[in-house]
Amino acid sequence: MPIEPDPWAGQRIRVLIADDHPLIIAGIRRTLEHLGDIEVVGEARSGPELMQLIERRAPDLVVMDLTMPGVAGVEAIVRIHRRWPEVKTVVLSACDDRATIDAALRAGASAYVLKSARAVDIATVLRQASHGVRFRGPTLAPPAAPAPVAALAPALTDRERSILSAVASGMTTAAISRELWISEHTIKFHLTNI
Repeated sequence: MPIEPDPWAGQRIRVLIADDHPLIIAGIRRTLEHLGDIEVVGEARSGPELMQLIERRAPDLVVMDLTMPGVAGVEAIVRIHRRWPEVKTVVLSACDDRATIDAALRAGASAYVLKSARAVDIATVLRQASHGVRFRGPTLAPPAAPAPVAALAPALTDRERSILSAVASGMTTAAISRELWISEHTIKFHLTNI
């Protein structure tokens, strides 16, 4: 699957990956290593190792899980921003609990991405975060979906349903792009499919 070009072409983004699962680290590395504008500069499997690698490798951005040995994730975000305020943090987690997401963002994370996200979405989030864009957190689904979306649900992907719901609520393509962390071009592609 082709990855969309970086709209902010320029310097390479130096990324440090932190997760206590080697398979997750390998997957993130594989997702990022073929991108010309992102360079993986290190991998950490614990909180203390993460802090040491930030000191030695001076990344622009840390992609991190919240559950690692040696430090609680939110505490790690606070420590990173206190000691290295220029380093951006992006949480990549399987936890979709609203309180956890809010706590990570309040601690200073630039974005919170679920591990179920697509590779192209992760790359876009990292690019945006490295340029100072702050993500406000995933929007929770409304309690009841409008009838047209529910009727089409079996024929649409989750991403298409999200976009259709956003359009039905009156959001512009630009607003959807910011909310879902995908390009307007990708949104238009999904709308064509819908």
